[in-house]
Amino acid sequence: MTGPMLSRRRFLVRGVVAVLGAFLSACAAVAQSLAPSRSTPSPSPARSPTPVPSPSAAGPSLRENIARMLLVGFRGLTVDEAAPTIGDLADHGLGGVLFFSRDQLTGADRNVGSPDQLRTLVADLKSAATLPLIVAIDQEGGVVARLGPRHGFPETPSAAAMGLGAPSDTAAIARSMAMTLADAGITLNLAPVVDLAINPDNPIIAGLERSFSADPSVVIAHAEAFIEGHHELGVLCAIKHFPGQGSASADTHLGIVDVTDAWTEHELEPFEALVASGAADAILTAHVFNAALDRDHPATLSRATVTGILRDRLGDDGPIISDDLQMGAIRDAVGYDEAIALAIEAGIDLLLVANQIVYEPDIVGDTIAIIERHVRDGRISEARIRESVDRIEGLRR
Repeated sequence: MTGPMLSRRRFLVRGVVAVLGAFLSACAAVAQSLAPSRSTPSPSPARSPTPVPSPSAAGPSLRENIARMLLVGFRGLTVDEAAPTIGDLADHGLGGVLFFSRDQLTGADRNVGSPDQLRTLVADLKSAATLPLIVAIDQEGGVVARLGPRHGFPETPSAAAMGLGAPSDTAAIARSMAMTLADAGITLNLAPVVDLAINPDNPIIAGLERSFSADPSVVIAHAEAFIEGHHELGVLCAIKHFPGQGSASADTHLGIVDVTDAWTEHELEPFEALVASGAADAILTAHVFNAALDRDHPATLSRATVTGILRDRLGDDGPIISDDLQMGAIRDAVGYDEAIALAIEAGIDLLLVANQIVYEPDIVGDTIAIIERHVRDGRISEARIRESVDRIEGLRR
């Protein structure tokens, strides 16, 4: 471990007791204040499918099934401001939405203004949907927490701070986080991060304190506790970023990141353990490029990685979610149209389009048309689409 890493660890050690103590006290206060006014959602077992009524006796059409494979970011604090997405829900049968607190292009509030506003917006979106809607957010804790004090939500410690404490403390923190999400109507947390903090200079993982530890056993213990805390409140979790990007030295949001010489098999250990235990409800992929795993494609677009390692070697049979397909690492590699086809061929089930770095209000209709064309041309089969839809149904609440 290098000098800078030791210094950072000493800093975290000094602060973690105070941070966790204050946070857990706040958790208890929040739980006590909420208990009389709302009922606690009943726990949901991981990956238990929820029956979804078909729009007709013949079942969903191809276009409807494709729409169910999309998890899309949008703009708007109210149902009127989010009118294009309301249209996508009602007209296309869009399967999932992703919430952000801040618009990366303008810096303005994007989907989150206050607890009451968020609760109302989520309810309006669910009312407009033609099937139980996947409502997702990144609520990892620390810097990556879309719901924070700026908008009237509790402050949360980072994963790095949690990793220095006991897993039981992480479970308590996660229960409070899940209570916040459940109260808003959010059903899926794109967390926890199970990347190993191998590279202290990694700007997107260790640099933002998003990893519990560089030690796989610590990451596994805290990830299990984090997920358990969410499950107690009926909120599902997607672990990320497969097959691990803790060793990376750059940010895949901005462009292609090659980890060929840095990545090691140890980075698979948290995924392997959480797949074996059945803890994770879904797994979200990374866009890192690793020639040792696939000489041509980044992980999200790599059949050798997604199907070969995650499905066949680790035995995962749950839904797999792509990271944002508008990221620089994907745009620079193949472009959006080809990325959609490659992701499905690789084994991705739920296609995440954040609409954050680049905002495209017509992205849902455009993406459905792209996939429909690939099916018509014979590149992707309808059976492959139905396979993903069947897996995704377990994420609907």
